[in-house]
Amino acid sequence: MRTWVVALLSLGPVGCAARGQLGPSIPAAAPAMAASPTATATPTVTPAATERTTTSTSTSTSTDATATEEPQPPAHDPYDSADEPAPRCPPEMALLPDDVCIDRWEGSLVELLADGEERPWSPFQTLGKSGVAVRAVSLPGVVPQGHISGEQAEGACRASGKRLCSAAEWETACMGPRRTTYPYGDIRRKHVCNDDGRYQHPVVDLTKRLGLSEAQMWRENMDHPMLNQLPDTLTKTGERAGCTNEYGAYDMVGNLHEWIEDADGTFRGGFYMDTRINGEGCNYATTAHGIRYHDYSTGFRCCKDALGAE
Repeated sequence: MRTWVVALLSLGPVGCAARGQLGPSIPAAAPAMAASPTATATPTVTPAATERTTTSTSTSTSTDATATEEPQPPAHDPYDSADEPAPRCPPEMALLPDDVCIDRWEGSLVELLADGEERPWSPFQTLGKSGVAVRAVSLPGVVPQGHISGEQAEGACRASGKRLCSAAEWETACMGPRRTTYPYGDIRRKHVCNDDGRYQHPVVDLTKRLGLSEAQMWRENMDHPMLNQLPDTLTKTGERAGCTNEYGAYDMVGNLHEWIEDADGTFRGGFYMDTRINGEGCNYATTAHGIRYHDYSTGFRCCKDALGAE
């Protein structure tokens, strides 16, 4: 029997469309050598920096010690990290033209606790109106955060010293230096990004599985925590390794909608069920919802100015 993990949540507003988101043995001592009846060898200790072994004969002791110059360090140490310029973006971000950094992976959340510690926030749970304090993180190989509004995404980015991306910044990262429709090229290819859809819409599927009201499924079930836990829905960040370009941001088409900076509310790139209805690939933009809207498909990523940007 399959076990479902259900998180408490606050249901969000309606639908999604376009207007127009852890001791070894000691060896026996060697027998002592018999002392020579005719010779005594006296080792000579020299204070020189470099010392050779003293050699004795039956009638004389000779010492050959030659001092050498102390080795000097190279004028430039190629391994000295202080000689390297400081990276312009944090390691989880990619550098774009115009001195902008963008998260490499879709955003996740961590909860900020009263004792200063942090713990992961469930990617299947809404923030609701609880007032919980969170901040954004960008990590590979994790389930990204759905169920987030544009307003909440902006606040999470700000809490990490970042911000939501502008439309131009987002498009630059998605299209790459060649300005293609998809991150990898102009022609859509199956299974490269997580945009292949599934046999049945997850809201319809879950409504039938749980016997929920079909009359209200597009209102009451859009933020259900089980939606993105169904098979063939969300993939972990960076799992589709080909869904990127020379700039190095992953999953900008498909997986989750991504909120951008827009006071009226816009999310880009489509999600795992659709990357065409509101524009193709990197041109996809949904503008039908306000910035406080959220459902299972809305996610985000952050941008910030690069170090040294003017």
